[in-house]
Amino acid sequence: MDTATKWAIIGGGNGGQSLAGHLSIMGFSVRLYDIFEKTIAAISEQGGIHVEGAVQGFGKLDLATTDINKAVDGADIVMVVAPATAHRSIAEACAPVLSDGQIVILHPGATCGTLEFRQVLEDNRCSAQVTLAETNTLVYACRSPKPGHANIIGIKKDLLVAAMPARDTAQVAALFREAFPQVVAGKNVLEPSFGNANAVVHPAPSILNTSLIESQHQWSYYYDGITPSIGAFVEKLDMERIDLAKAYGIQLLPILEWYRVAYGVDKPTLTETVRSNPAYNGIAGQKDLKTRYILEDIPTGLVPMIELAKLAGTQTPRMELIARLGCYLVEEDFFAKGRTLKNLGLEHMSKKQFMDYIETGNR
Repeated sequence: MDTATKWAIIGGGNGGQSLAGHLSIMGFSVRLYDIFEKTIAAISEQGGIHVEGAVQGFGKLDLATTDINKAVDGADIVMVVAPATAHRSIAEACAPVLSDGQIVILHPGATCGTLEFRQVLEDNRCSAQVTLAETNTLVYACRSPKPGHANIIGIKKDLLVAAMPARDTAQVAALFREAFPQVVAGKNVLEPSFGNANAVVHPAPSILNTSLIESQHQWSYYYDGITPSIGAFVEKLDMERIDLAKAYGIQLLPILEWYRVAYGVDKPTLTETVRSNPAYNGIAGQKDLKTRYILEDIPTGLVPMIELAKLAGTQTPRMELIARLGCYLVEEDFFAKGRTLKNLGLEHMSKKQFMDYIETGNR
């Protein structure tokens, strides 16, 4: 059955194609934007996206385009499904084309995605009155084997969304639930930001498996890479995230509980949990340190958590250890280009001023 809400999907990777295809199969009007001409050409030629796995069917799109204006024009929801490191450039591209009343959702936002997107819109003098929001994770475990084809391996049973200002969250969640009834409204954008599980399960295991990554051996990221010792380290790193969230009035599920809710896997340790998660079957370990597990999840995950911890006066020694090691190993300064308080335009705020900004949207 056709539904009235119009969606623009920004990003034609694994998540973007999966989401565009699935939404279309559900009866929504969908336009897809991507920067890669070959991807758009393949999707345009067949008229949509073939979806298999947990969802099956052909999602006919209204448009697949490399013109972001054509994708965004007239959309009710502009869903950004792209690496967090691309959020800044996407915000720059969106600034002149957004219209009053549109909802922009970063899916997911990593950590402080909404804050970065808003800062970029302001820097580019965007005059449109839009609602910005973010989710804590991508709703799928998915892959796109080739342009125009999406394999949805699993669909999460819980998806958190929150808006800035916080009063707009209920409206965003209600519209989002038209497609995904498992959507839950968060307290404010800090809840999905601190709920960024990628920052917990990606950087530390990657760095602690450097020798395996750079060896000739093929390996499974979750089964081989999260050994009992590494899993125990990650669980303690996760407690730094939980304590940080508490300092801002946010109650989060520890990573083991999150896996139980999101994937239905209930085991006593992180190692047993990830090895028992069917959505992770076949996910190979990377063969290069310079992947999104480091290049994305440190500057847009660990770095803003570390920064917000300093603002709140909490300790994050394991996060800082992994973030600094990441900088040294790939020879990039994630604290210079990442989502720091300075880069988000927040460096002179007190914790109270910051919280007022989150709640009201006013500096």
